[in-house]
Amino acid sequence: MKKAGLWSVFVCFLAVSCGTAGSSTAGDAEQKKPAESSEEALSEEKGGSTEDFVELMTLSGHTGGVLAAVYSPDGARIFSGSEDGTVKVWDAETGSEKAAFPEDNSGIWSLACSPDGNRIAAGTYNKTVTVRDAQTGLLFLTLRGHTDVVWSVAYSPDGNRIISGSGDGTVKVWNAGTGQELMTLTGHTGGVSSLTYSPDGKRILSGALGDGIIHIWDAQTGRKLETLAGHEGGVLSVAYSPDGNRIISGSNRNTVKVWDSKTNRELFTLSGHTNIVKSVSFSPDGKQIISGSWDAAVKVWDAETGRELRTLAGHTDGICSVAYSPDGKRIISGSWDAAVKVWGIK
Repeated sequence: MKKAGLWSVFVCFLAVSCGTAGSSTAGDAEQKKPAESSEEALSEEKGGSTEDFVELMTLSGHTGGVLAAVYSPDGARIFSGSEDGTVKVWDAETGSEKAAFPEDNSGIWSLACSPDGNRIAAGTYNKTVTVRDAQTGLLFLTLRGHTDVVWSVAYSPDGNRIISGSGDGTVKVWNAGTGQELMTLTGHTGGVSSLTYSPDGKRILSGALGDGIIHIWDAQTGRKLETLAGHEGGVLSVAYSPDGNRIISGSNRNTVKVWDSKTNRELFTLSGHTNIVKSVSFSPDGKQIISGSWDAAVKVWDAETGRELRTLAGHTDGICSVAYSPDGKRIISGSWDAAVKVWGIK
């Protein structure tokens, strides 16, 4: 599938479900100021670390936009999924391409590596989730049941389950070993663009495009436990902090919100991007937040104060995926420009 096809599908979905992508409203753009966030302090902190954090290498080889990029749990490999219909495997240290797995000419929207690093799950434009051997690409399972594009996939912390979020507005829970569909979670009124498990595996977090709502579900029963409402546009990305105490969410109103997962209270809003925030993640130690936007920038934030620490610029098109390495020393970003960039301290 050509870039224009997948791009137009997603942009049109945003426009219909949420209003014009990249626009902002007063409610979502108004930042709740974190403590000690004066312009002087922000400028000083940003200036102190930008020069050290640099682009280490660019992984080139895809012929279409890179919509997903993740590390293996041991940090030795990088997996990238593209609209060109392939999953590529890269040596994380050298940047050399180790393998490429075709997905029957279907664009890859999302990737998740199993906790043991042995399998890679891909959410596809063909409305399926494929599960492959992470070394050889051998196809183990094809999970069918969604009626629209699979925007997001994730493994449970114990590796026994896979969850998938789709443009059909549902979250499906699957047995990761057999591929059996265990349950379907309904409640969103728009496509489910992002989901994840809590670190203890007891909850599922999902965000949707159309309703701008984040739902928290009981992972065992599928019962809806809580709803986080605060974004005025669609929610494109969600993540838990490593200790499970905070939740972050990126929106098509160019902002990132930080929530207390115990009280469900919004703590503050991170503003600075000039286009939709497609991907967010915490650092492994929970001290920093990264966000990737269609403004082609990766921003790094202090998770406690909300200060912007640095902006990583180098991509020539919108960013679709960001992730930290397991040791927290590197960041990867996948972009519509067909490249994966690796950032770190040189």
